[in-house]
Amino acid sequence: MINKLIFLTFAFVTCLFIPANTQSSKLDFKIHPDLRDLIEKEGAADLIIVFHDQADVTGAYKIRGKENKGRFVFQKLRAQAIKSQKRAIQLLNQSDQTFDAFYIVNAIHTEVNGQLLEKLAELPEVKMLIPNPKVSLEVPVDQQNTALNFRNAIEWGIAKIGADQVWEMGYQGQGVVIAGQDTGYEWDHPSLKEKYRGWKNGEVDHNYNWHDAIREISSLHGDAERTAEDNDCGLDSAIPCDDHNHGTHTMGTMVGDDEQGNQIGVAPQATWIGCRNMEEGWGSPASYIECFEWFLAPTNLSGQNPDPDMAPHVINNSWSCPEIEGCTSENWSLMQTVISNLKAAGVVVVVSAGNGGRAGCATVQAPAAMFEESFSIGAMAFNDTIASFSSRGPVLVDGSGRLKPDVAAPGVLVRSAIRGGRYASFSGTSMAGPHVAGLVALIISANPSLAGEVETIENIIRRSAIPTTTEERCGDVSGTDIPNNTYGYGRINAVKAVQEALWFFDDEKLGNQGVFLFPNPASELLQFRFRDWQGSSILAIFNSVGQLILEENWELNPSDVQSVELENFTEGIYFYKITGESREASGQFIKNR
Repeated sequence: MINKLIFLTFAFVTCLFIPANTQSSKLDFKIHPDLRDLIEKEGAADLIIVFHDQADVTGAYKIRGKENKGRFVFQKLRAQAIKSQKRAIQLLNQSDQTFDAFYIVNAIHTEVNGQLLEKLAELPEVKMLIPNPKVSLEVPVDQQNTALNFRNAIEWGIAKIGADQVWEMGYQGQGVVIAGQDTGYEWDHPSLKEKYRGWKNGEVDHNYNWHDAIREISSLHGDAERTAEDNDCGLDSAIPCDDHNHGTHTMGTMVGDDEQGNQIGVAPQATWIGCRNMEEGWGSPASYIECFEWFLAPTNLSGQNPDPDMAPHVINNSWSCPEIEGCTSENWSLMQTVISNLKAAGVVVVVSAGNGGRAGCATVQAPAAMFEESFSIGAMAFNDTIASFSSRGPVLVDGSGRLKPDVAAPGVLVRSAIRGGRYASFSGTSMAGPHVAGLVALIISANPSLAGEVETIENIIRRSAIPTTTEERCGDVSGTDIPNNTYGYGRINAVKAVQEALWFFDDEKLGNQGVFLFPNPASELLQFRFRDWQGSSILAIFNSVGQLILEENWELNPSDVQSVELENFTEGIYFYKITGESREASGQFIKNR
């Protein structure tokens, strides 16, 4: 997996020297002190302008349907940003300054000199001006350097969580879109090409399916002068490209399958889209926010015509931004707001917990894994024990004491795709997160009515996880408790998660009779779920010629579940009738092998 370290630095452009009398002002409370130091030293500073007013999108939680949620959130966020940012954008345009105006969080990323810094701070709608630090990604923990080009087997992580058993049930991620923001993706890798949303009928279209947030070369590669030509993908690439291997590896674990024996992906019939947020492992809060915003409403390659209907169902985030190396409490709120808005829009945000676990407890301490809104993932080994590197909770850096991770997944020696059409095994929580993103796809493919219901999906994964305990005590939570700060709720279980997902239904499935049968057809067990039934009821089952086969008496409660064993039933069509104290229900089901 990938162990990401984050270092504080800034991109600079030499501008005018700022006189000493501009070094402080009555607006100091708005201006981060590092910005003045940077401008004095370099002439300009890379920063983020944060505005007071943030859109209220909580109304989305009352809306049904992922597309409806996404449109509502998109419209609310855009309207607030346009209203708040007008005067700041005018100042930037007057200064011929380039900028990125965000709406997923009400903020602008730009670069300014001292004079423009003061003018922006004078605007009453501006809350604060903060640095945009760079962050870095190191190679995965215990990376295996030998790339295995072929292996005819389902990968151990897929088998461990039971994803292959879910495939046999008929659910492989059909109709679900998975997104990833990372070092980029080799879109035409044999295990990824057929799964890419931009590949249809032998033709490729990257509009709405790919975005590159990298438009400058990082200065954090040492003293050597670097240009765009030094990066394998260049800058602002119009074609999906991976300059590191890490992104391709994570996407392979989510959807990969070359149909030649490399069954590396949890949800092989899901489709994927991607955004590059790091330049050879180096990114910034602005590049992460840009990718998150693009996922909320993907655009064409020119960055125009955003469409929230093209948003993914789930986003994998195998990166972190530790406070000690640049992401401070002053900018945590930006990313937290971004993730909260995506969640309101019906998008599940899966985040790797981090690789600081060798330092013990309270090592989930960086965005985005530390946030309550993130679904944070620890890493487990073959024998269902926590990986030594997997970060533990609780979250103490913000004073919350929040329990993390949420769940754990396979993350040691995970074999997946890398550049050049090859395969390799990496270890890290970066490898665990994609297993969970793939599981989200399996859940939605099994029950499409759950699309957009983020909290329900997350709760299904928590409840269905295999409870896992430890002697390790972190914070006030014993390792023998469930959940705990080592494994969360435990190791994910795809079979149980999908089975539970199939039990969630909308009013259309219940119908006027208030009864839902699952599964139908059924082979061994037929289950009835009720809404608003109460008291004594009689179930009668008849064969296709009307003969009574089974009769049972049930004492029902609202939202009750009852089961019927079908082991002695022959194959065919059966009819049922349920007679209650004040209502009746009837229908049919099929018994198969």
